[in-house]
Amino acid sequence: MKIKAIVTGTTGMVGEGVLYECLNHSNIEEMLVINRRPCGYSHPKLKEIIHKDFFDLSPIKEQLKGYNACFFCLGVSSIGMNEKDYSQLTYDLTLHVAETLVKLNSDMTFCYISGSGTDSTEKGKMMWARVKGKTENQLMNLGFKKAIMFRPAIIQPTKGLKNTLKAYKPVLWLLPFLKAVFPNYVSSLREIGLAMINSIEKGQDKSILEVRDIVKLASL
Repeated sequence: MKIKAIVTGTTGMVGEGVLYECLNHSNIEEMLVINRRPCGYSHPKLKEIIHKDFFDLSPIKEQLKGYNACFFCLGVSSIGMNEKDYSQLTYDLTLHVAETLVKLNSDMTFCYISGSGTDSTEKGKMMWARVKGKTENQLMNLGFKKAIMFRPAIIQPTKGLKNTLKAYKPVLWLLPFLKAVFPNYVSSLREIGLAMINSIEKGQDKSILEVRDIVKLASL
């Protein structure tokens, strides 16, 4: 199955990692990247749209047609944010983009980068987990061919990529040890990208993928 994918968040660590895997995968036929600023990549199968307002996609709406996958890696940290502002940039923005895409591409699978510990009940004490849970729940009920929630925890960066979070750099040496001791909490950025691709190419029954599921799917 040839994949035509829309990718968001490629100026961040996870989005860049997913983009990198897609550019190097033979079954990715075409990619459309939507960013507020250039991602810095050039490739024959890559198109890029610079668009500032993700709450108003009407100017680029026609360019979003004809895709069978979306790898949604756009997100913000909840650190220092109140629930209203975090919800706007996590729930409201994601749902606006998703609602637009599902109307334009009825055969689309939507892959969403969430996080380990997300609260599907939407009632827990952790603000970010409630908001992520609400976002997941709504995405799974929008009418996509399939909506798959990816819940990574500790992520091993891909060597050589430019958007690796600064917080990871001092502890890179520790990640192989953590993966050996806590295999259900560590996945590589490469595994996340391959798991997303395989979820389209080979199918996936589960709608919520924890770390162990991501690692398993990446190896198929």
